[in-house]
Amino acid sequence: MSTTENFDNARRPAPARPPGAAALLETVRNDLAATTLPLALPGVEQARLDLRNAVAQLDDYIIPRYRSLDAPLLAVVGGSTGAGKSTLVNALVGHAVTRAGAIRPTTRQPILLHHPRDARWFENDRVLPGLARIRGTLAAAPSAAGASGRGQAPVASLVLVADPAVPAGIAMVDAPDVDSISDDNRQLAGQLLAAADLWVFVTTANRYADAVPWRLLLDAASRDILVAVVLDRVPPAAEAEVSADLHAMLSREGLGGARVFVVPELPLDATGMLPAAAVEPLLGWLRDLAADAAGRSEIARRTVNGTVRALVGRVEAAALGAEAQMKATDVLAADVRTSYDDAVARILEATRDGALLRGEVLARWQDFVGTGEFFRAMEQNIGRFRDRMGAFFRGEPAPAVRVEAAIETGLQAVIIDEAANAAERTDQRWRSDPAGRQLLGTDDLSGTSGGFAATVAAEIRAWQGSLMELIRTEGQGKRTQARWLSFGINGLGAALMIVVFSMTAGLTGLEIGVAGGTAVVGQRLLEAVFGEDAVRRLARTAREDLHTRCLGLLLEEQQRFQKRLDIGTGVPPAVLAQHAAALRKLAAAA
Repeated sequence: MSTTENFDNARRPAPARPPGAAALLETVRNDLAATTLPLALPGVEQARLDLRNAVAQLDDYIIPRYRSLDAPLLAVVGGSTGAGKSTLVNALVGHAVTRAGAIRPTTRQPILLHHPRDARWFENDRVLPGLARIRGTLAAAPSAAGASGRGQAPVASLVLVADPAVPAGIAMVDAPDVDSISDDNRQLAGQLLAAADLWVFVTTANRYADAVPWRLLLDAASRDILVAVVLDRVPPAAEAEVSADLHAMLSREGLGGARVFVVPELPLDATGMLPAAAVEPLLGWLRDLAADAAGRSEIARRTVNGTVRALVGRVEAAALGAEAQMKATDVLAADVRTSYDDAVARILEATRDGALLRGEVLARWQDFVGTGEFFRAMEQNIGRFRDRMGAFFRGEPAPAVRVEAAIETGLQAVIIDEAANAAERTDQRWRSDPAGRQLLGTDDLSGTSGGFAATVAAEIRAWQGSLMELIRTEGQGKRTQARWLSFGINGLGAALMIVVFSMTAGLTGLEIGVAGGTAVVGQRLLEAVFGEDAVRRLARTAREDLHTRCLGLLLEEQQRFQKRLDIGTGVPPAVLAQHAAALRKLAAAA
């Protein structure tokens, strides 16, 4: 689009800003600032940078410009190292206001030149609020010594210089080199360019095709920003060829409407200034822009509208990034749940298939049944008390208590073993995932937590105590009280535990006959005391209680992993997607 077309369009009344637009932009800004992408997923560093840049552009340009379309235009003079930006700015105002030199980088603190009547627009933090304001003077070099700020001027500052030679309605900033060797300078140059209403891009006949500035030019094209290209230090013999090639490149990249100004290769005068005639076409263009208030407003509206359209893509990318983070978190959380759910299932299977009736538990149960204690207790109550008193004086635990202890030991071993297996599987799965490796760091979570064995033992004893209480409660009836008292709580409790673990699918050969047969003895005894229905109810209740306790134990163990997933993305992806849709509507309505 030509400058004439711009002015024709500018004379049309600017569309009214949609109601609530400023509030929308503020909300988008705050939600983008609150969005975090904590997991080390592919491409996340670029996504984080894009988020920071989007927030900065909302702060530095979109929100302040949207609220004041009638403010002076900000023209940022940028380009490659050694392109002659400072020399060009000095020539535009007719005297030296910026430093030019061979030592790079030269532009440590950008200088904003404005007409004295426009000072109020730049002295506050309306635009580029993150940069401190330093008031400079035309009589002094724009440095810490010549500025009116307090003490040493910070690098991230903007030196404001009021100069009547600058046309009212437009301000110029001499930006650092876009390809500076200084990271800080490159970042500052990008920040200034993102806050520009128009960009005066300075390059040379030797460097106009460099990749770095062209990336920024393409970004300008995506924002629909007004661009002027200054081709500096062009030998007269090469002007036609170089200018034609540059025009062709601009057209191919969607910047065919950009104005191109050629500054021929000329010697500087004694004060280091270019002849005024060399920059007169560019200065005249800037004066024309500054003189047309409606045209300035249209340029500002067009640029901010294009910037909002470009912002839509960044917000959509942020939504996709946040969604990817959530999905990665879900995968890692599923790894944890699967491993520990499988562990619980295996523990419960071990309590159902007769596996716990092997070894020490089977031996202690056989000792208990083999003593004939149950049957002696049926014949005469005194025998039980005689046996127990004898065991007390000998310092030996009652046979039923030995059964309980064996069950505790066996069940504890099963739970600890399966919990350790679950931790190892989860650790392996997480370490095969970049996000999981980041969350684990150097920590080793492949085993059980400290103190887990003691916690398991205490929980099993609590389960056994609960089981005893079940029997005590069940035996409160008058008709059964005498019978269950005669056998004792521990004896009946041991029998109930054996019944709970007596499904013999996991036993073979002699074990089936021994364990199965002795379990039948316990079941028949319990049925004789409480009745068949009561025994089934007691066994079911005891098994459900054990299931609940095992779930609790392993749920607590998996929290070591789950707590590392409590990172969040700050703002739900759906909210960011809604913001992108709202911004698209805002750009379309503007």
